[in-house]
Amino acid sequence: MSEATDRPVDDDAWAKACAEDLEAEKARRRAEYGPPAGSAAEELRKLVDAVADKVASLQSPLFGVAAQSAVQQVIKQAKAAVEPVIERNPDVFDHIAAAGSELLAAYRSAVEGQERRWTQDATDPGGASKKAGDPTDPRDDDSGPGEHIDLD
Repeated sequence: MSEATDRPVDDDAWAKACAEDLEAEKARRRAEYGPPAGSAAEELRKLVDAVADKVASLQSPLFGVAAQSAVQQVIKQAKAAVEPVIERNPDVFDHIAAAGSELLAAYRSAVEGQERRWTQDATDPGGASKKAGDPTDPRDDDSGPGEHIDLD
């Protein structure tokens, strides 16, 4: 018999080794970066709680006792309305967060392209640089769809 056949065969050895490596990497990242962010639903719940706590802690002599109790009532109603939505649809908030990230990326791409056009030298296709006050420069055209806004 060969040595390979003398040992018991562990079919899941590779899977176990990968799982151990993954857990070690997760532990290393937690130690380096702290605990990972929760799901979007958990983060929304934390946000609602933080805002509610901050609003509840605002004690001002300008607000009367009646106003403070009204604010606390509104906070309780808001939490009561948000909690069931979060409980029933936690995945929806993950999708909304992902969609928001995609919209932000699209906006950033559009703005960066526009900023590049604004900041580069205005050259015509022949490569000659346009001079200030050039009547063919589209940047000097005030006949656009918008109205002139006086910033002074």
